Amino acid sequence: MHTGHRTYSLWTPLLLSALLFTACGEDSKPETTTAAEVDTRRIINVEVAELQSQDFHDAIRLTGTVMADRMVDVAAEEGGTVSAVLVDKGTMVTLDQILLRLDNRLLRAERNDANAQSKLAHEMWKRVRDLYEKDGIGTKTGYLEARYTTKSAAARLELIEERLRRLTIRAPFAGILDTRMVEVGSVVAPGQAIGRIVDLEPLKVAAGIPERYAADVGLGATADVSFGDDELHGAKVSYVGATVHAGNRTFSVEFEMQLPLPGMKPEMVADVLLERRMLVGVIIAPRQALVRMEAGHCAFVVRGSGDNATAEVRYVTLGASANDQVVVTSGLVAGDRLVVVGQNQVAGGDRVRIVKSR
Repeated sequence: MHTGHRTYSLWTPLLLSALLFTACGEDSKPETTTAAEVDTRRIINVEVAELQSQDFHDAIRLTGTVMADRMVDVAAEEGGTVSAVLVDKGTMVTLDQILLRLDNRLLRAERNDANAQSKLAHEMWKRVRDLYEKDGIGTKTGYLEARYTTKSAAARLELIEERLRRLTIRAPFAGILDTRMVEVGSVVAPGQAIGRIVDLEPLKVAAGIPERYAADVGLGATADVSFGDDELHGAKVSYVGATVHAGNRTFSVEFEMQLPLPGMKPEMVADVLLERRMLVGVIIAPRQALVRMEAGHCAFVVRGSGDNATAEVRYVTLGASANDQVVVTSGLVAGDRLVVVGQNQVAGGDRVRIVKSR
């Protein structure tokens, strides 16, 4: 009996220690599991836009120059001194209206002499012809000389008459005498410009289009023209160049304004938006929402909602663009929530919080 009591007393402390260690182990196990389940990933605030299929005007942006329908430097065909100026600069003129006259006194004297010589030659020709043809008097040579002398004198008189007419300088078409380069008393030489006439109706806009668009531009294509503001004015393609400029690889195009614009003047700079084609039912993304990577462009879309919302990276293929909008031909679909603010701070798999949805 004494020996058995001592054995019981030895195992009692060991049993209590084992029970205590087991209890402590059970209490610490739930705490380890809770810590492992805590998601320590960062949360980034973003704004998104839900993508929808829509139509897109594929346009070519150009810089053009306003040009008059016609603009001509009127030149003197005869030399002389300006004797009269009949039109001031800035004045509207009509077809064949007299602009100025040159002194014609010298040519008038030459005309009088040529006129007399022509009459004398004609009289001599009549007498020689009658004697030769009716009476057989004279020679064939004298007959021919008298005949051609008459024609030569008449031609000289006609030439002087034409030179006299050219001393009166007229408008070649209706327009505005935009510049006058001579005054009364000015001596001008043949071919010297005396003024510039501009026909402002209709005004046109000329531009150069890169050769890669040659197949997309034709007569009648529509465009919008602006002059440094947000107001757009309709225009149509009225001329397409047949050749490509070797220096800048562009071909010439002219746009005719559909309505006259007050204040529009030749040589003004114009912004032109030429419609290339209409794309129907495409995905359009804001250009600033796209991120350029080494492998190309990518975008971020939000998957899930609430605390489970995460950013997913999508590599995209881009198509036509205009202003700040780009057509996405692959990588995004209708219904995607595209990150448009915060896209430069997120990476694929990041937790996000949507603070604004467009």
